[in-house]
Amino acid sequence: MARRIRSSRRAFLGSTLTAGAGVLICDSRLAFGYEANDRLNIAAIGAGGRAGENIRKVRTENIVALCDVDERQAVGARKQHPGARFYRDFRQMLSELDKQIDAVLVSTPDHTHAVASIAAMKQGKHVYCEKPLTRTVLEARAMRLAAEKYKVVTQMGNQGSYSDGVRRASEWCWAGTAGPVREAYLWVGDGIQPVTRPTDKPAVPLELDWDLWQGPALERPYHSSYLPRSWRPWFHYGSGGLGDMGCHTGNFLFRGLRLEQLWRGKAADGNRIRIEGEAKGRHEEGYPSSVRVTFHLPARGDLPPVKLTVSNGKDMRPSQDLLPGQSFGSYGSLLVGTEASIYSSDPWNRTSSLHPREKGKKLKEPEESLPRRVGHWNEWIAACKGQGEPFSSFAMGGPLTELIQLANIAGRLGKTFTYDPISGEIPDNSRASDLLHREYRKGWTL
Repeated sequence: MARRIRSSRRAFLGSTLTAGAGVLICDSRLAFGYEANDRLNIAAIGAGGRAGENIRKVRTENIVALCDVDERQAVGARKQHPGARFYRDFRQMLSELDKQIDAVLVSTPDHTHAVASIAAMKQGKHVYCEKPLTRTVLEARAMRLAAEKYKVVTQMGNQGSYSDGVRRASEWCWAGTAGPVREAYLWVGDGIQPVTRPTDKPAVPLELDWDLWQGPALERPYHSSYLPRSWRPWFHYGSGGLGDMGCHTGNFLFRGLRLEQLWRGKAADGNRIRIEGEAKGRHEEGYPSSVRVTFHLPARGDLPPVKLTVSNGKDMRPSQDLLPGQSFGSYGSLLVGTEASIYSSDPWNRTSSLHPREKGKKLKEPEESLPRRVGHWNEWIAACKGQGEPFSSFAMGGPLTELIQLANIAGRLGKTFTYDPISGEIPDNSRASDLLHREYRKGWTL
């Protein structure tokens, strides 16, 4: 099946496919040569933990290949899909099975998302990639631009996107139900503990290819402090507390404020974002214990400028006075409008609520404009077959990830700087600019 589909896809891409803002615009079930009962041939890069859940969510399709650098993590998926070929190196898998793969799941640690996803997109594969989309700002831009260039269907794994909470809150924002919004808040988690680089050098487990696990990150000795599930707080590999949950909890806020518009158009001083960072417990190996970052975001069309405060840590949360009667927990997103506030206390924005500023005032509710109950993974699969568009494509996930990773830069430095979302440059702080990306090991590239 895959060979026939790829042939049809190439012909179609060469003639009638158009992509707007990085999402597929296409209504026909047969656009890529798929018939009603065709199934995608999917390869999974990452096979255990979060990857295992993603594989289960697409089990209606053909799982033709599994790839994991740690054979211990792949045991369950290999039992469930005994016919799938197994690889350690995704580059070998993509090379050998090019014509047999239609789409790829990327569910690895943050530092290898970009190299794996872009390698797949260059071969015309549709890609589902976990959040945060990447570990660095430059990688997120590269992911978005690659999706546009190769005209593939993409979805970031902030799975709350399918929920009524995200979609209804977005509709309230777009309809102006809350009135103009000039103040917004996003907070995630209670802070993180400092990490110290280990000095002992234990033997590498036989089931693990440590060299491949490190991917593009500069080499360092193996230690169990980094994996299988403890890589996130390390600056070398992960994105800290903000990177872990920012793309979940900040989902409706980013959409509702239409912040993706700042990444479109031409570079201009009026499009620049001023960013102020403060933090406690800074250390070299990981992320600060607690952090607060303020974004001064310019107008987007008719929408006014807005001050967005992003934080991680109990001591950095916004004041409860912003929403009387509500008790702020460890996670929250809040838009403060002239007529009402829109609030979600759920880490994935699965629930949201509208709070009129005038007690008892009835606000006009907009009609539903977004599809419901499709399912995050089903939506991506359908879009790969030419049916509809993914709600969290890299056109949205890329800029959202850039914003979150800019917060990480500001928190790490505790400095003020300016970011141009069109050019992807920081013109006024060389230290911050250096953190937009990092050197890759020899043999690895985007």
